[in-house]
Amino acid sequence: MPRDTVVLVPAAGRGERLGPGAPKALRALRGDPLLLHAVRRIAAAESVAAIVVAAPPGAERAVRDLLASVVGAAELVVVTGGASREESVARALAAAPPDPQVVLVHDAARCLCPPELADEVAAAVRGGHDAVVPVLPVTDTVKQVDGGGAVVATPDRATLRAVQTPQGFRREVLVRAYAAVAAGETWTDDASLVARYGAAVHTIPGREEAMKVTRPFDLLVAEAVLDRA
Repeated sequence: MPRDTVVLVPAAGRGERLGPGAPKALRALRGDPLLLHAVRRIAAAESVAAIVVAAPPGAERAVRDLLASVVGAAELVVVTGGASREESVARALAAAPPDPQVVLVHDAARCLCPPELADEVAAAVRGGHDAVVPVLPVTDTVKQVDGGGAVVATPDRATLRAVQTPQGFRREVLVRAYAAVAAGETWTDDASLVARYGAAVHTIPGREEAMKVTRPFDLLVAEAVLDRA
């Protein structure tokens, strides 16, 4: 498998829903920061040549020291993260080594993502897709509500998917989309951004282990996943 992939990891967010304390990516899970778990796993993917981490401002050296022993053969680049996830991804993308033409964007909060999922996303991009996202079926009934809390629609859950990371892109597609962003423009994930600028987004099956740690309860679930491994 070619090592033609760079992974961007925005890790500067505060993670207020996880409660007070250190920046979210540096919160501990079984003694190690979420970011360490995430990078250790993503670095084990066979296609990954480089990892660019957007660190909390002021923690750049600490993050570099933290991750140096787990990146293996992958090149590690640490940049200062921005005030928003979008800005952190943009900074990481600008700092990415020039050679890899497959770009993955991966949330540090999805700290238990299997390396195989990163390779599968990269392979789908390499196979010709502009953008690729791993997804899981939605098992709950979902309601659309208005500003007053009244239900206005019940989408057919058979057509709905929960999106995970890493999300993969042809480098030129992601660079072009970020270059076209208007001031004040926002988006929920990078796949929705590139879709806004004309890229087709392909899906592949995700993994339950790639859950996102957002709230304290999620940490308990992640601990259970670690204990099972």
